[in-house]
Amino acid sequence: MNEVIGYARVSTREQNLEAQEAELRAAGATRVYVDRGESSRVSERPQWVVCLDHLRSGDTLVIRALDRVAGTERMAIETIRDLGKRGVRLKSLTEPFLDVDTSTPMGEAIVGIMAVMAQLRVSTIRDNTMRGLEHARNQGRVGGRPTVMTDERIEAARMMRQEQKTLVQIAEVLGVGKSSVARALSRSSSD
Repeated sequence: MNEVIGYARVSTREQNLEAQEAELRAAGATRVYVDRGESSRVSERPQWVVCLDHLRSGDTLVIRALDRVAGTERMAIETIRDLGKRGVRLKSLTEPFLDVDTSTPMGEAIVGIMAVMAQLRVSTIRDNTMRGLEHARNQGRVGGRPTVMTDERIEAARMMRQEQKTLVQIAEVLGVGKSSVARALSRSSSD
């Protein structure tokens, strides 16, 4: 019996997979394999390996987009060719041209084009993210977790350092990590 199997992936554990899973189930997937916190550039993702092992000739693998299964154009081409050789149909919900016969020269060409488009998409997202971060820095905003080193703690750390206290001793007194003290003192001395 031919099955429709779904595969979903997010690169960080904090990202939500509910929308991806719902889309795959709406597309007919009876089972959805999910990897959380896994890069698409790694081929040995735990649930991806299980998914590939489960797929049989005649099955359909449904994905949201090609970048869910392959982080590079080479990986995309290899994945699509491998699935095609095994008789597994690959269907993307956001790339409708991804439903092709890879055993023909035209199918091979389309696979190559799709892989390039997937790589372009990944590169564009990365470029947009870097541009946004640069703009935020130019506006005086810095991403990441707020520092535990308040102005008062920095001043206290400076005074303890002048008294020849070690970074470990200062960190213990302030209730923070040694690296937080070192970074704060380094930044304050360069100001």
